[in-house]
Amino acid sequence: MEPLRILFMGTPHFAVSSLEVLIDSEYQIVAVVTAPDKPQGRGRKLVASPVKVCAQKHRIPLLQPTNLKAPEFISELYEYNANLQVVVAFRMLPEVVWSMPSKGTFNLHASLLPKYRGAAPVHWAVINGERETGVTTFFIKHEIDTGSIILQEPEPIHQNDTTGSLTERLMTSGAKLVLKTVQTIERDDYQLAPQDLNTELPKAPKLFKEHCLIDWNQDAAKIVNFVRGLNPFPTAWTEVGGIIYKIYQVEAIEEIEMQANKPGAYKTDGHSYLLFKSSDGVVSVNELQAPGKRKMSIEEFLRGNKL
Repeated sequence: MEPLRILFMGTPHFAVSSLEVLIDSEYQIVAVVTAPDKPQGRGRKLVASPVKVCAQKHRIPLLQPTNLKAPEFISELYEYNANLQVVVAFRMLPEVVWSMPSKGTFNLHASLLPKYRGAAPVHWAVINGERETGVTTFFIKHEIDTGSIILQEPEPIHQNDTTGSLTERLMTSGAKLVLKTVQTIERDDYQLAPQDLNTELPKAPKLFKEHCLIDWNQDAAKIVNFVRGLNPFPTAWTEVGGIIYKIYQVEAIEEIEMQANKPGAYKTDGHSYLLFKSSDGVVSVNELQAPGKRKMSIEEFLRGNKL
């Protein structure tokens, strides 16, 4: 059995658990590839990615290319002579990179492929009111998230889950699946399942601020799922009196009398509640954030602010 020489690629916190589980299992990680340091905060200080911090902690050789097709980067990869590449939450790779190792390059994706291909699979599963999602490992090919499936692990979506809480669980189950996938590849003991390329399957495109505006013309249940799916980032928002408020938590409540019956109309007692009319009922805002302020419960917000 050929010893594995693994090259790991990843950037955010979500990828760290997968890297650590491989290190703890004493697999040889010959190098880690992550994003370049990025300026953050008011001082624009350069900040290392969570994966870089982990690699440095374990003294693993580190590469931070700005161009994945650059000849000098490709040359460096060849020098590490990896026979397996593991990708978790990283950029789209050119073929010259993913085709390099003899045992292939596999990716961890936070959905049960072929559903929710794309950059925001956890967000869209929650937004669409799914009851189940999961994690998938698959060998990378040309079209994004379409390669043959190696292994999958389902994960229930609870009624009160946000994208944040669900992502934490998928990070843990994903790390376990990465380890299991590496073990099956090491033993050459796996069967690949081609993906269904049906275009009617739900997709998971990247979300931008303009996609996060709450549409009060939707029914209350959809609005609740929309807010859950955008919590904690990029966050749902609405405008009241010309001011944009980030909305973190809402709930659908029983119909109550409101003077204005138009979706988007709001009502508050100035102390304990803020209600918005939806297409079929009423939605209570329980947690929000005003510009330049921290996140607050509605009671705390109304103590210091008037709408």
